Amino acid sequence: MEQWMKAYVHVNDRYEVRRVKRPSIGRHDVLIEMKAAGLNRRDLYINDRRYGEEEPLVLGSDGAGVIVAYGEGVTRFTKGDAVLVNPSLRWFEQSAYPPAEHDILGMPDDGTFASYLAIHEEQVEAAIDHLSWEENAAIALAGMTGYRAIVTKGQVTEQDTVLIPGASSGVATFMVQYAKTRGARVIVTTRSEKKAEALRALGVDRVVSTTDDWKKELAEETITLIVDSVGSATFHRSMDVLAKGGRLVTFGSSTEDEVSFDVRQFFYAQQSIYGSTMGCREELRAVLDEVRSRNVTPVIDRIVPFEQIEEAFETLENSTQVGKVIIRLPNR
Repeated sequence: MEQWMKAYVHVNDRYEVRRVKRPSIGRHDVLIEMKAAGLNRRDLYINDRRYGEEEPLVLGSDGAGVIVAYGEGVTRFTKGDAVLVNPSLRWFEQSAYPPAEHDILGMPDDGTFASYLAIHEEQVEAAIDHLSWEENAAIALAGMTGYRAIVTKGQVTEQDTVLIPGASSGVATFMVQYAKTRGARVIVTTRSEKKAEALRALGVDRVVSTTDDWKKELAEETITLIVDSVGSATFHRSMDVLAKGGRLVTFGSSTEDEVSFDVRQFFYAQQSIYGSTMGCREELRAVLDEVRSRNVTPVIDRIVPFEQIEEAFETLENSTQVGKVIIRLPNR
């Protein structure tokens, strides 16, 4: 087997395609020939977190492929198995927060934007038979992040009216489906009519423009659950339309991190705010069960060849997609 491979790396404060050494495997590792990888917003911000680093880091958290080699201690898989990668490292059981040893694949460990990935067998799950490589690569990070936010933390039920601001990300398209399969009414916000059409086709009950006056537009709705990943740009607007006794779950901040709000109004309304991030293996396996039963389907906006990976980054940076952007990986 060739000792070098193509990869998309961060090095010396920039992103680039580079030939790097194929990873070796440990006793409990599998070597996966990667077929497809999913782009996530965290990939855009690696440069901000590795300033001045001279050692190349292979980017990417999501991916799917076939096992071509494995260590002598591996018991769950064998050569030729089709698998997808669990990027939530060393968080296996359900808990209120991740363990101290938890990391996300793609920093500090090398990730999935390469021809091969070596990873512990406990971080791998069987691929879903009725899905393509690209669809399998779209599931893990977005699927379990959304599941933990809206199911584990939000406890969504058929009694809820849910608001998801900016609902065109991969995570949001999973959350819409989780909420709908549980009987909830789902409202989303977007400023794009093209995105609005795609979200309605996914089952959304109502679309409100991001630029509208939400208090006025949603005055007749009783919004019991809001799941927000935008941050300061929507936090106050979300709290303004949240019903008394309602829950707000926040799992990201694509705008500013810091917010202030009226504490008295909050506690008089008996509202709750929950923080959430990623998810554990138990939650990922729950997601895979829902996908296998065909209740939930990964939404892919576009599939981009590895040679055009910079264009994929631009798509995500400009937030023009609905669902996931997937990279088709080179064989060598």
